[in-house]
Amino acid sequence: MQTELILINISGFDRPGVTSALTEILARYDAKILDIGQADIHHTLSLGILFKTSSNVSGDLMKDLLFKAYELNVKIRFNPITVEAYEEWVSLQGKDRWIITILGRRLSARHIALVSKEIARQGLNIDSIRRLTGRMPLDEDKEPLLKQCIEFSVRGNPVDTAEMQSNFMAISSSEDFDISLQEDNVYRRCRRLICFDMDSTLIETEVIDELAMRAGVGDKVKAITERAMRGEIDFRESFTERVSLLKGLDESVMREIAENLPITEGLGRLMQVLKRTGYKTAILSGGFTYFGNYLKQLYGFDFVYANELEIVDGKLTGRYLGDIVDGKRKAELLRIIAQVENIDINQTIAIGDGANDLPMLATAGLGIAFHAKPKVKQNASQSLSTIGLDGVLYFLGFKDSFISGSTDKTI
Repeated sequence: MQTELILINISGFDRPGVTSALTEILARYDAKILDIGQADIHHTLSLGILFKTSSNVSGDLMKDLLFKAYELNVKIRFNPITVEAYEEWVSLQGKDRWIITILGRRLSARHIALVSKEIARQGLNIDSIRRLTGRMPLDEDKEPLLKQCIEFSVRGNPVDTAEMQSNFMAISSSEDFDISLQEDNVYRRCRRLICFDMDSTLIETEVIDELAMRAGVGDKVKAITERAMRGEIDFRESFTERVSLLKGLDESVMREIAENLPITEGLGRLMQVLKRTGYKTAILSGGFTYFGNYLKQLYGFDFVYANELEIVDGKLTGRYLGDIVDGKRKAELLRIIAQVENIDINQTIAIGDGANDLPMLATAGLGIAFHAKPKVKQNASQSLSTIGLDGVLYFLGFKDSFISGSTDKTI
């Protein structure tokens, strides 16, 4: 008995029962489904089914499918598939899979064209495309904090993975939208620990600069901070020098600054989703524990590691207690927390903006440079620069339909 391989494509207005009605006919003729995929775009159905059937019944089977499609008011197309074509398709299933995420305030056809062109140039095949953000408003100008995100699932072995990553980063920088390239493996789908820098990441300021302004040495400290974040001077040296300039500042100033911290857009939404889905979260900061603990109470972080300022008789002494949390220490702490929580290092995420975050970003399974300095973006594999911290959720594959119940105090 000969068999036939047939691919049917169904399109038309989507309604309940279409898939059920068509697969019932396939079941009646004992057809074996080899592949199936369905998408719905603005109530328009696109359904594909590849099946194997006996040549003795294929004519009657296709006739019944055609009549049912007419009854359901959808279009159906039949395409015979050769055994050779099927075997070639099967051979592709063992190839690597990649997730490419593009996001920004506005995404245009040009952005999609640039990304898909690079995908094709690398010899990859797009398996699926899905929108992670909600429905787009017709009048976009009325929503200044609009987010748009599209995720590509692609298959194949890139001609040059490093070159593809580099080209994506170049496109991202020149076109003002973000691109994430991740291998679609078990670790990508099972992240469990996410570690954040604090200053200029969770909050839109450098706390040491705020303290320095109150102490009357703002310009001196800010200049040192900027040089340290650009990687021009050693963090430990710069930290000691900046803290010494705070000598004599009243402790009460710290509470005033904490209560008025400018929270980064999207932090509340991000933390609600991470806590709801069981992530462990940590602040690993070259800043100060006082402010890290304030954010811990506000948003529910699990861990805080930062620097402790020495206070005597209600005044800052210009010294610190314990070891400095610098870039090397941040990477060590990430490993320690992962080990304590029994989490594979590949299941970890690190997010930061400064040069002292680079060791942490390189250690984590997924390192994201957030609104980062040029040197950091150049050395990070992932970058998020166009929207708020909740953009991280799209890198993890979350859809707005899942996170829509979350709120954000900054929006």
